[in-house]
Amino acid sequence: MLWASSAVYALAYATGLAVFAAAAKRRGMATDGIRLIMFAGVVGGLFGANLAQFIATDGPGKTILGGVAGGYIAVIAAKRYLGIVRPTGDLFALALAAGEAIGRWGCFLAGCCYGKKTAESWGVWQHDAWRHPTQIYLSLAAAATYFILLRFERAKPPETAMFFLQGSLMCTYRFAIEFWREGTAPYGGLDFAQWAALAGLAFFGWKFCALMRPAKMKSALTLAPAQA
Repeated sequence: MLWASSAVYALAYATGLAVFAAAAKRRGMATDGIRLIMFAGVVGGLFGANLAQFIATDGPGKTILGGVAGGYIAVIAAKRYLGIVRPTGDLFALALAAGEAIGRWGCFLAGCCYGKKTAESWGVWQHDAWRHPTQIYLSLAAAATYFILLRFERAKPPETAMFFLQGSLMCTYRFAIEFWREGTAPYGGLDFAQWAALAGLAFFGWKFCALMRPAKMKSALTLAPAQA
């Protein structure tokens, strides 16, 4: 099944890039500079995903939480080098959600990121036992996040709000689904991925709330004269 999982991973990356390009075009941001930013995000994401996996398990592989962190740092560095000041996080938000929704099926076919043993009727046979199909749980959660972001985009939120909302949602569902997934040795009752998800949720949630608060205040001030 290695060839099948590799094909799905390739499709996931292609989908993420296509979604990024479409979002950039909608916002009038389809420039050479933005394409370089996209490339930096992919390279930084791959490096961060591999590095975080090695730190967590002392072995090869990739983790999306590390990928997001690595991509975030790489994009910031690239933007400063290129002198690009307009936020680009919202483009990555949609691309990440779409890419993970497809890519997790590659994990399912490869047999990685598998779940704990279960007696539930929807369990799947992997690694010599019936297990929670956590790869499918993660795929469905990412797909739901993608459609939530599309709906949120229609409200024309402040720039980067979609990125921080996507990060908050991703960290939330990753933390929850990790309870059904085979993970590393627990630290204080939680595994490494859950602690990383909590740290990510604190960061993304704080940034999202900080962005949306002034937007709500502005909306309230705009409505006040009409209500009076």
